[in-house]
Amino acid sequence: MTQPTALLAFQVPERSIGICWLGQSSYILKSPSGTVLALDPYLSNACKALGEKAGINMDRKFPPPLTPADLVGVDGCLLTHGHEDHLDPETIVPYRAAGGRGPFFAPAETIEKLEGLGVPAQELRMMWPNKVVEIGEFTVRGTFAIPFGADDLTHMGFLVSVKNGPSVYFTGDTRYHENLADYVRPHAPDVLVTVINPFGNMDPGQAARLARDLGVKIAIPGHHDLFPDNTIAPKYLHMNLMVLDRGGIYRELERGEFFVYPETAPKKSA
Repeated sequence: MTQPTALLAFQVPERSIGICWLGQSSYILKSPSGTVLALDPYLSNACKALGEKAGINMDRKFPPPLTPADLVGVDGCLLTHGHEDHLDPETIVPYRAAGGRGPFFAPAETIEKLEGLGVPAQELRMMWPNKVVEIGEFTVRGTFAIPFGADDLTHMGFLVSVKNGPSVYFTGDTRYHENLADYVRPHAPDVLVTVINPFGNMDPGQAARLARDLGVKIAIPGHHDLFPDNTIAPKYLHMNLMVLDRGGIYRELERGEFFVYPETAPKKSA
């Protein structure tokens, strides 16, 4: 695994996007010019106590590849919703204590939770489906998502594009619906990073169908690896893509390593 300083110093080729998976639904995105975004950074073990209260083992299975302080200097934080494994108080508070100032791009209920953590208004940027913002070399569009619980009804995903380069669709936590493809297809994403855990979200079969309907060139599973009581083998996505004659688009990311699209060297697909 790449060391934190080397990880964030990674050079992305021209007209490409770099995606570094931190585990669960946490990612670092980097553009060729060096714009860096953090998406749903969960860099603590805050959910362990929440799981114990509910009788669920949410003690993370591996340490985070970065610390909250390592995020200081990123150009923005994208947050899909307010659940603690996406909006993590034990990441956000130490990040700000170390000098991090966002800005934070998030839907309404997540914005409210950030305010409750003491994040001032000047660091907050409210997002919603079809809201578009420019962050350095990135264009970020909010996308439609369907929450599985009434505790947070403003879930969303993000479509992240590099100027003169590719685009990546992050579903966030969402149930399956045909509108996921209908609403995103016009924006022609190249890469799909999809939730696959059926704990209220899309299962691997539904995620494979979404990949087919979008016509993406690469499909990457996420949100499947961190908690003992909420883990699913990512190869189930590959199997379902194979059934749809799309097996060749499957990729698994290595935690703490950058994946570059377009791919600069052949990748092992399974």
